[in-house]
Amino acid sequence: MGTFSLKVLAANRIFFEGRCESLIIPSLDGLVGILANHENMVIAVKEGFIRIKPEDGSEIEALVSIGFFEIMNNRATLLVQTIERPEEIDIARAREAEERAKERLRQKQSLREHYHSQASLSRAMSRLKAASKYR
Repeated sequence: MGTFSLKVLAANRIFFEGRCESLIIPSLDGLVGILANHENMVIAVKEGFIRIKPEDGSEIEALVSIGFFEIMNNRATLLVQTIERPEEIDIARAREAEERAKERLRQKQSLREHYHSQASLSRAMSRLKAASKYR
């Protein structure tokens, strides 16, 4: 199987850099699978799991926040705000964030604050789901 170059970058770190056989990312239209020699494209990435299969045959899973993905000439870049392996998630902190977001949703808020609280709740629930799946 062919490989392509992949860089996975978050705001605070380089998560992965190297050659891989496949990548699965969550997009606004569902999961997108990327293989070597994929057509050039740019897509929005939503919160969810990515799966990277490096050329050594192992598999890496991680939880990502929103961002975007680009592949051009067999070189792919995934830029996200945050990325975490399931074992890196602090469950207590995620539960606290979930409770804070639920409390904010119970209060009267502007429409903008309401959407922000919904996004916070979604992030916390995704982190808890990821952590429980691997523990």
